[in-house]
Amino acid sequence: MKKNFLSLALLILVILVLAACGGGEVTNDSEILNDAANEVRIGYFPNMTHIATIVALEKGFFEEQFGEDIEISTKFFNDGTAFMEAMSTDAIDIGTVGPTPAINTFVKNPQHEIIAGAVSGGAVLVIGKDSGIDSVEDLAGKTVVIPAYGSTQDVSLMKSLKDAGLKVKLSGGAVNTIKQAPADTAALMLRGEIDAAAMQEPWGVNIEMNGNGKLLLDETQFGWGSESTTTVVAARKDFSSINPDLTTKALKAHVQAVDFINENPEEAIQLFLDHIKKITGKELSKEEVTKAFDRIAPTTEVNEEVLKEMATVSKEAGYIHTDNIDGLINYSYLEEALSE
Repeated sequence: MKKNFLSLALLILVILVLAACGGGEVTNDSEILNDAANEVRIGYFPNMTHIATIVALEKGFFEEQFGEDIEISTKFFNDGTAFMEAMSTDAIDIGTVGPTPAINTFVKNPQHEIIAGAVSGGAVLVIGKDSGIDSVEDLAGKTVVIPAYGSTQDVSLMKSLKDAGLKVKLSGGAVNTIKQAPADTAALMLRGEIDAAAMQEPWGVNIEMNGNGKLLLDETQFGWGSESTTTVVAARKDFSSINPDLTTKALKAHVQAVDFINENPEEAIQLFLDHIKKITGKELSKEEVTKAFDRIAPTTEVNEEVLKEMATVSKEAGYIHTDNIDGLINYSYLEEALSE
């Protein structure tokens, strides 16, 4: 009798423990559901290479995909370092950024992923007409502007310098690189304070037309050329993993925008001009923007081999300690977006 009582007590204890474990799982699932977003925070740059995000905003593609219950907020950045800092500190959820800032941040803090491409090409190397520079080799000892240290243009410049046999390092390299806001670079070149600039569009054209500049390397020659992935769509893993449906819908809007741009280039250019004026108060030249548009290729594809090479150049320059970027690219959301 005593033995039966002990067996019954043990059975009840086991049931209570299992129930407690089961209850814990239900609570955790509820917490995950409660974490589902009712707002999507989108980041991007006021550059031609971010035209897909800009068109998606202007055409209402995000609203169309998310529905009226999801609030959309936006924030624009002037460089990839600021963008990635915002993503790393949970200030934005998804957006477009250059691949190199995404790579460099991932190596140090792998809390985000690249989920699609946005633009190929669209970056150039401009020199002053009176700089005396005729080749990349002539850049030795010269001052070259970049949008930010560790930016895609910075690393693309290093690639071009390396191909020309010049030394590339954070300090002590063959070229003196300085950080400067793209919109202010034309004035510096016009005054002869800089010799060259590695820039994304439309600022390359802007320097040519307003800074007494000319192309040394066009979008097919600079860095990895026109096949290079210049802009990608990145997302916080904490956002995408908890909100896979919203992440897929964001990419559906992105696909809509890319298709719209390729099918309606003139309207896309006007949408870009209107948007830039609205968010910055500055009115860009339609002639300049149209010329810049011809140097980009909106896309959803990512050139993985180029990204791996970018990581290697970043490592050689001293920006990161390893060029292993396994786990950075996740195509699953894009595949889902394209399949529906």
